[in-house]
Amino acid sequence: MVSERLSHTGSGRMDTPTPVTRISGYRIEKRLQMWGWAFISPWIIGFLLFVLFPMVASLVFSFTDFNLMRPDDVKFVGLKNYQALASDPMLITAISSTLKFAVLALPVAIFLPIILAGLLNSSLLKGKRLFLTLFYMPYIVPVVSVVFIWQAYLNQEAGWLNRLLAIIGIEGPNWINSVDFIYPAMAMIGVWGLGNALLITFAAMRGVPTELFEAAKVDGASAFTIFIKVTIPMISPVIFYNLILAVIGIFRFFELPYILGRGQGQPGNATYFYSIHLYKNAFTYQEMGYGSTLAWVLFAASMLVTVGLFLTSRYWVYNSTGDGQL
Repeated sequence: MVSERLSHTGSGRMDTPTPVTRISGYRIEKRLQMWGWAFISPWIIGFLLFVLFPMVASLVFSFTDFNLMRPDDVKFVGLKNYQALASDPMLITAISSTLKFAVLALPVAIFLPIILAGLLNSSLLKGKRLFLTLFYMPYIVPVVSVVFIWQAYLNQEAGWLNRLLAIIGIEGPNWINSVDFIYPAMAMIGVWGLGNALLITFAAMRGVPTELFEAAKVDGASAFTIFIKVTIPMISPVIFYNLILAVIGIFRFFELPYILGRGQGQPGNATYFYSIHLYKNAFTYQEMGYGSTLAWVLFAASMLVTVGLFLTSRYWVYNSTGDGQL
């Protein structure tokens, strides 16, 4: 047979790897593995030292009365710190402020990038790269600088926003120092940080197969219908990704309310978020044991919400495999 002749050498024996060849291949494989571990070792060391070890240490601290003022006098108190959550007078305030802001900020963080990306993806728009650059640039500006810029812009007396409102006969409110307007003010400031989500959403829209749009047009669908029925479902994995990041960002939202509220929750505890309550207990009052407890409660809450979102994603997130799951 031809196949048999091709599989044999000229001497009529099968051409099998020699022991030297097998040993050489094994050595090359081990060498590649060693180089792989060498390149990934900085990340592993950093993860162990700066992530895993602090997490384990904070979990241990949550069962002690560790105070930074008396580090040598640490006692095991069991679940006392977790029981103290029920009698914490500021905990409900911190949770309430966080949830109130989340109700306003989450829709902005999810829907605004979709709307802007849809406009940028229009075939009628020229200069897409310029607009993408302009939208993304504020994302790389440090938070402290952003807050100072917006404080001047939202100033009640000399701010540009109130000046523009005065032109049309509207008296501008005190955005920064009013309980009723501090959340809209922070939401407006947060718009500057949507450049990354906008860029990812725009890239996802550009990746939607054009055949789907052409088929929808043949069926007589309008541009709005195509956007709702075709574009949104196809980019739903990216929407889900942005949603997860936005939820986690709300849980750890700290810099902006801390600077605007001067670390005291002004005005009227409206900016006294959970992360600030955690920070004050751990580093201002130096109750590291109770602060670690607050940190692990925050971790558990964010984990539960994230898992819940993953469980619901099977009903609305598009999956190319067709099994209805991520």
